Parts: sequence; C-alpha cells; structure tokens
Amino acid sequence: MTAIRWQKRGLIYAVDERLPWANSHAQIPTVAGLKDELLTVLFSSRDAKNRSWIARIDVCADSPAEIVKVHPKPLLELGKTGTFDDCGMMPSCVVDHEGVRYLYYIGWNVRNTVPYHNSVGLAISEDGGEHYRRLFEGPVMDRTAEEPYFCATTCVRVENGIWRNWYLSCTGWDHVDGIPEPRYHLKYAESRDGIHWERQGRVAIDYANEGEGGIVRASVYHDGTRYRMWYSYRRQQGYRETAANSYRIGYAESVDGLAWQRLDDRAGIDVSTMGWDAFMVAYPEVTQIDDRLVLFYNGNGFGATGFGYAEAVIDNE
Repeated sequence: MTAIRWQKRGLIYAVDERLPWANSHAQIPTVAGLKDELLTVLFSSRDAKNRSWIARIDVCADSPAEIVKVHPKPLLELGKTGTFDDCGMMPSCVVDHEGVRYLYYIGWNVRNTVPYHNSVGLAISEDGGEHYRRLFEGPVMDRTAEEPYFCATTCVRVENGIWRNWYLSCTGWDHVDGIPEPRYHLKYAESRDGIHWERQGRVAIDYANEGEGGIVRASVYHDGTRYRMWYSYRRQQGYRETAANSYRIGYAESVDGLAWQRLDDRAGIDVSTMGWDAFMVAYPEVTQIDDRLVLFYNGNGFGATGFGYAEAVIDNE
C-alpha cells in the first residue's frame, strides 16, 4: 500500500493590516482556481462583530507561501436580513465545471437556544473567478426531516455526470458544562446538477467512539486506483482548552467513494512541537498542482493563527 506523509512548508497567511475589515482568523483555506501560475485561495475572516466574510488571495503555485495579491474586498456581501447567511459566510469547496466555477459556502445564523445554525449556499463565477454571485438567496442544503439539525462543510466532485458530495451533518447538541456543543460527522449525497441533492442518510465517516464530537471538512482525492479522504476530527469535551482533545487531521480510503475504511494513523501529518500549528491542525484541503500534491490546513484556534501548507512525500510500502 502506498502511504502519503506530508512535509510541512510553513505558514502562508495570518490576519494583518492588509484586510482592515478582518479582525481575526483566516479559516478553511479553499482552492479556487489556477491561472498563469497563480493559485487563488479563499478563506474566511471575522470582523469586529464576529461575522465571517470570504476573503481571497493569490499565491505562487510553485511556492504558495509567496503571496502575490491580497484582494481588498470580501468576495460577497452578507445575505439579506433574515436569510441563511446574514450573520456570516465561509468557503467550503470550489468546483470548476464547463467553464463555470461553483462555490459552495457555509452560511451562518445566530440562534438563542443554541449558538448558531449552518446551511450550505451556492455562488457561481462565469468569468474565471473574478466575480461571484449568489445563485439563490436561500441555501441549497439545509436541515431536512431526516437530518433535523444542520449541515455545513462540503467536498464536491463531478464524476461521469454525477455530482458527489461528502458533507458535514450534525446529529445533535450535547450540553457540556452547561454549554450546547454540536456533534457532527460526514455523510454522502449525490446530485445531477449540483443544486438539488439526493440525501439518503448514508454515513461516510462515522464517530470512532462516544467521546468523539466532530468530524469536519472532507477533502477527497482520487489517485487513479482508490479514493483518499483527509478530514479533521476532535473530541466532544475540552477541545478548546486541551490540545490532546482538539482537532487533528484524519484519513480514510475507499474503492468507490461510498464505503470508507478509517485509517487516522496514516494521515501523514500531526501538530508541531511549537508554533502556529502546535495545538491543533484542522480543515484540510488537498489539491494537485502539476505533479505535486499539496495540503492546505489551519493551525491553532480554528484558524486564529492562519493557514499554511505541506507537500506530499510518497512512501511505497
């Protein structure tokens, strides 16, 4: 079996004065296209009111730590008052299909019985990623009769006319020390158009045990013989305060993208001994750039310290 381990290349971006509307975080790095040796990466940053906006930078494809441009304005405005994304937005996945870029993103609403509600929106670009517009004012994925809580991060791939989606599905809220904490794992859905999703409740990556609280942000890569998925996972308790309980990057394999074998010890990456990713590693995004496989990921504080990258080293076992 061919194993992949990741050689860390360092931090790419952390919030600074280049984005005056961004007070904190550079969360969920999302690859959004390659053009003229420049790679566009989207991420979310929070303003003074703790609302997340989608930001954009261009980096050198050969050396992603070299930032060429930080775009000064958010990619989209927040949703209209009362809509699913009026309190914040985060990128999740970009699909380039037949000349159109489809941006699946997370919409945020603030709640009172629980801290928040998430759902999935869709924006498109028809000019190579220069401008995006919402396709709908409402979400394309939200709670359903069978999934009554929320859904969030998506990983969408188009294969033989079928849009395949490995997405976060919340299975409930637990009260931990008097505070509601969500539990979520990864499910699978399919679509003919990338808009209307058939969700049959199929679990892709389930909880390893009762103590696990969150499995989030799948990134699926097909190497020609099998599907490989990287994702992040955490414990249900103490994940904000204790490094051992916080996010780590996990790994699974599949022959068909449906039935997965969880192999977290083969993820090939872990926290560093010190620095920006010593407490947690989270929200992986795996992409191929020419003949290199690159992993973008967040470090401590759910992106408070920014995001960096690593490159794959192949070990033949």
